Amino acid sequence: MIFVLSGFASAEQIEKEATEVTVINPIEIPEGRLEEALGIWDKYAEYFRKQPGYLGTALHQSMDPSAKFVLINVARWKSAEAFMSALQSEELKAIGDGFPDEMPHYPSIYTIIRN
Repeated sequence: MIFVLSGFASAEQIEKEATEVTVINPIEIPEGRLEEALGIWDKYAEYFRKQPGYLGTALHQSMDPSAKFVLINVARWKSAEAFMSALQSEELKAIGDGFPDEMPHYPSIYTIIRN
């Protein structure tokens, strides 16, 4: 669960209704740096697991060695507001301070519109 703190709508812009959301975060990993990326993911996962509204996560690894996104994290939250609140802590900012620029990631909040 690797996140940048910008790029998300403000908490005021997100509907406050308690609707489960999914955060999908595709991550580019340079060749030879998978273990480093997994170590970073573990730090984020440890932080998020302790947050109110966190429901679970699954980290996926592409089976295609030429895939743009080597890892894709899929996390479930009780609400967008719970996720946005978790992004505001100083603890999370400290975890993100050492994140390598060479591992771009593109997190976004999703909700199911069809089943």
